[in-house]
Amino acid sequence: MKLRILFSLLLVSITCLSAQRVITLEDVWQNGVFQTRILPGFRFLQDGKHYSQREGNRIVEYDLVTGRPGRLLFDGNAYGLNHIDDYSFSSDESKILIQTSSQRVYRHSTLDIFLVFDMSTGSLKPLFEEARQQYASFSPDGSRVAFVSNNNIYYKDLSSDKVRQITHDGKRNEILNGGGDWVYEEEFTLVKAYEWSPDGTKIAYIRFDETRVPEFTMMKYHDSLYPEYVTFKYPKVGERNSLVKVKIFDLGKGKTEEVNLGNNEDIYVPRIKWFPDSEELCVFRMNRHQNHLELLNVKARNGRSRVMLEEKNRYYIDIHDNLTFLDDGRRFIWSSEQDGYNHIYLYDIRGRKVAQLTKGNFDVTSYYGYDPQRERIFYQAAERSPLKREIYSVDLNGSNNRTLADGMGYQSAQFSSTFDYYVLQSSDANSPTSFNVFEEDGSFVRTLENNEHLKAKISEYRPSPVEFFEMQNRSGTTLHGWMIKPPGFDSGTEYPLLMFLYGGPGSQMVVDRWEVRYHWWFQMMAQKGFVIACIDNRGTGARGEEFKKMTYLQLGKFETEDQIDAAHYLSDLPFIDDDNVGIFGWSYGGYMSSLCLLKGNDVFKAAIAVAPVTNWKWYDTIYTERYMRTESENRSGYQDNSPVYFADRLKGDYLLVHGMADDNVHFQHTVEMVNALIANNKQFDTYFYPNQAHGISGGNSRLHLFSKITSFITEKLLIK
Repeated sequence: MKLRILFSLLLVSITCLSAQRVITLEDVWQNGVFQTRILPGFRFLQDGKHYSQREGNRIVEYDLVTGRPGRLLFDGNAYGLNHIDDYSFSSDESKILIQTSSQRVYRHSTLDIFLVFDMSTGSLKPLFEEARQQYASFSPDGSRVAFVSNNNIYYKDLSSDKVRQITHDGKRNEILNGGGDWVYEEEFTLVKAYEWSPDGTKIAYIRFDETRVPEFTMMKYHDSLYPEYVTFKYPKVGERNSLVKVKIFDLGKGKTEEVNLGNNEDIYVPRIKWFPDSEELCVFRMNRHQNHLELLNVKARNGRSRVMLEEKNRYYIDIHDNLTFLDDGRRFIWSSEQDGYNHIYLYDIRGRKVAQLTKGNFDVTSYYGYDPQRERIFYQAAERSPLKREIYSVDLNGSNNRTLADGMGYQSAQFSSTFDYYVLQSSDANSPTSFNVFEEDGSFVRTLENNEHLKAKISEYRPSPVEFFEMQNRSGTTLHGWMIKPPGFDSGTEYPLLMFLYGGPGSQMVVDRWEVRYHWWFQMMAQKGFVIACIDNRGTGARGEEFKKMTYLQLGKFETEDQIDAAHYLSDLPFIDDDNVGIFGWSYGGYMSSLCLLKGNDVFKAAIAVAPVTNWKWYDTIYTERYMRTESENRSGYQDNSPVYFADRLKGDYLLVHGMADDNVHFQHTVEMVNALIANNKQFDTYFYPNQAHGISGGNSRLHLFSKITSFITEKLLIK
């Protein structure tokens, strides 16, 4: 049997390699041969007829309809700038805020140098020269710029160049004003924690007191006698979070009001948003279990608050930005899973439901905004299939629902400020992403980018198609998957199987969309004779609330069962070698691949886990408690589904990989897993990456990592 399999694989490889070019690790991870082109720095301009785009070190204006270049808005080379990291316009587009020299802090935050460019005079001035800045933004009238520096909030009057400091108590690892702490940034995506009022007279901000939050220390190595110790505040499960306050600063009065958030200090404030009249502020207040959300209506003049809208859920509530106040100030648009699927609603200011604007057994997956002129709402939904996305619009009264885009597998859109045009991003699993301009009524205008170079690579390298399939798990639930077969596939040959997964709450890997990150590496592995497969387990997204939230209090249980069921299903296919099944995942996927190898040791022969969670008690408060509550409240949930407690079950080959400067899933997870494996006398392989964070990227690190992953898989799963 083994000789027949080996001969068949060699024959297939020889046949295929004569018909197509061989994909190399260097092509995928170093040389950028298969890089998908996007639209760097794309911005719709206010007139709705033009856009700007970053081209190298320049910002150029283009006509949206004709594609003809217009003004050169900014030339960084003329001012000696090395790189434009990002930029934004004032409301009248007479000034540009240039972000440069960015230094990464955490996943989203950076320390920057901001410059203000005046297009009428050509002057380029630094925003603040005393220290680096964060989160700079123009006031609504463009006359001022607010920013954070050393955890304090400032604003600069651009006519006088005078800088005023709003807060004075900011201090590293103690007080943060106007910027989220680590856990808010990572789990609520709250980075800039301040907002200008619409009339530009006030700034509302969140103050984080993280004094009582426990610290975590990482070591970085720089060829010095001693390593650098990086210490930051990180609240693990059950530990204390930052104490948060919301404050409102009146620029004219120079006075600050504190918002009444109630007596309970153990809460979250994941969002703040102004009403159109600038006299009221909306504050999101959420309990620690994250199953009770209140939208507070706050009077800016005195900080008094009342509950405007209240939602409760028996599982948890996901925070989003789908809140739009109508110009009348008496109604607002909101999205919710209250009927079992995520849909869009219209409420009045008293929290009374006026209308449900979208309905059906499908999820609205993105809210694009509201056009007050047409009184229409634009959104993305998985209406036809969880694997696909379409673009729709609907009237404010819930009528006249119209499909704008439903062509290829996955559609997403970006609308102009006037909603007259939108850029449609389209792809499917076998077709690279294209960017096309359409009018609001769906009429095609022109193509901005269609990745022709990748289409040429497809013709040249002839990759195997991504094929979708369905299967039933042990409880009869339908699961979706995709598969890539080796070139020259022979149904009479048995191939080793590599499964890939993520599997975390609300995520999706099985979508009919061009896979930017791993597609060509999967194709390289297929060229080597592997079948690659991916299955979305229970707990993943776009299939309604019950499917997504059924893993509540038991993260890992149903997901692992489904992946083990999938491995058995695939192993029973006549062309799969059931003695050579492996699984690979990163982060939550690494957590899952570890559990699968340990709990599914009868079907999995090998697993690769990169940056895995190995015990939920070592992860952060917001994410873990949202799904699991604390360990004291749910001890069995932690004990039954954390890999460290199942190290004794290891039978196959296990590769553990981690960045030693991972601020998200700490290196501690892998070290403790190693302790458990050694305690049970289990052999394993491990790779660690000094100074690397959760993504393990930069320099040769990705090439180095995937060289190891590739050789590990080939060595452990290919028949010798």
